[in-house]
Amino acid sequence: MSDSDADGTAGKRAVVLASGGMDSATAAYHAAEAGYDLYLLHTSYGQETENKERECAERLADEIDAADFLRVETSHLARIGGSSLTDDEMDVADADLDSEDIPTSYVPFRNANLLAMAVSYAEANDCEAVFIGAHSEDFSGYPDCRPAFFEAFQGVVDTGTKDDTHIEIRAPFADRSKTDIAERGVELGVPYEHTWSCYRAESPACGTCDACAFRLQAFQNVGVRDPIDYEERPEYAESKSH
Repeated sequence: MSDSDADGTAGKRAVVLASGGMDSATAAYHAAEAGYDLYLLHTSYGQETENKERECAERLADEIDAADFLRVETSHLARIGGSSLTDDEMDVADADLDSEDIPTSYVPFRNANLLAMAVSYAEANDCEAVFIGAHSEDFSGYPDCRPAFFEAFQGVVDTGTKDDTHIEIRAPFADRSKTDIAERGVELGVPYEHTWSCYRAESPACGTCDACAFRLQAFQNVGVRDPIDYEERPEYAESKSH
């Protein structure tokens, strides 16, 4: 895994896991700046805000002039359960930015499922890389966002694809904070008004779930107003990792 952009990427292809959120949108613009033609992969897995997320991912594909956009259903994750994002009987908890516990929003081993599909998509389309927008504040609560996970998954990719296939798992923000992502996105001109992070609602965003809290905190840290609407827009303390 590498977060550096080697010279000579012009004309190369990359798959970007496009959730519809700010992290994946920033990863897409980061990859585009590096000269990759983008193949966006969006998955719906039964999450509460899947319609809004799909709308945002489709808008991203248009904004960035993606070479292809593929949407797939992964409803098996909802049937498996174990997450407040997919189980109606589990409440999405309010944000606790100081907690080191795995939150109820963790979808068991989701990134392995998503990356496996992304690698299939990449191999079928002669892509050289798969980008994912995971960051350091993710892996404090989500074990499948840890750098060690991506490094291990790279070994699976190298072993499980054709001998002449070379696909790099790229997590350019794995050692960066949400604030760093916001700074990078503002620099790249990412249209954050067309992204969605809230776990609870499709409009307006709740402002109090983990995803909203980290997003609002990041924009507050860089001194930029988050352009989406919130039911309430609380202030959050400055990120510890920034």
